Amino acid sequence: MGQKVNPISNRLGIIRGWDSNWFGGKNFGDNLLEDKKIRTYLNKRLEKASVSRIVIERTLKLVTITICTARPGLVIGKGGQDVDKLKEELKNLFKKEIQINIFEVRKPELDANIVGMNIARQVEGKVAYRRAIKMAIANTMRAGAEGIKIQITGRLNGAEMARKEMFKEGRTPLHTFRADIDYCQTEALTKVGLLGIKVWICRGEIYDKVDLTPNFNQEKSNGRPNNNVRSGRGNRRRNNNR
Repeated sequence: MGQKVNPISNRLGIIRGWDSNWFGGKNFGDNLLEDKKIRTYLNKRLEKASVSRIVIERTLKLVTITICTARPGLVIGKGGQDVDKLKEELKNLFKKEIQINIFEVRKPELDANIVGMNIARQVEGKVAYRRAIKMAIANTMRAGAEGIKIQITGRLNGAEMARKEMFKEGRTPLHTFRADIDYCQTEALTKVGLLGIKVWICRGEIYDKVDLTPNFNQEKSNGRPNNNVRSGRGNRRRNNNR
């Protein structure tokens, strides 16, 4: 079963918290659709900012959006101009009070979404897919991961028939719920069609009790996050290489 299901959803409530945190009641469907639209808009708007995760929290009058990115400078802009502009755009689109927080991903090599997007971007730029994947695996293992697995499918090298290739290094125990497995599924648009890319990264095992509520407390100075502050989950890891 662990080989089939999404590793992130399989660990929700155990070692992983939810990306949407609110109680909707009768408005559950509307709020869910609005969250989907917000994420779609932000991922398209911040395509070059290496966005890893978007966490949305709602109260009665306020929508708080936390953007986890490897390049916070591109999101914040000079003197915070870009993030203020983004905030106004979201207010006009969804007619609600918006608050935006920026959280810096300190080790993008250990984030499956960022690794997958980098591979897709290189493949679209006509870099050989094997070269792009092997470089990603080497960088991830060097950053302290316990294991990584990457699968690419489609008309590889322009072949007539689509096929699938898998690249592995280290261990990725999908059946172990305490294993911190990050997962990404993305696509690369090439001249011969779409290539599907899946990335699994094992960042160690978590034995202590985990606080599943979002914890992105970072002191900001001049619009930029403080790099010395770690996320709440990072302090509880057995694997300290992250």
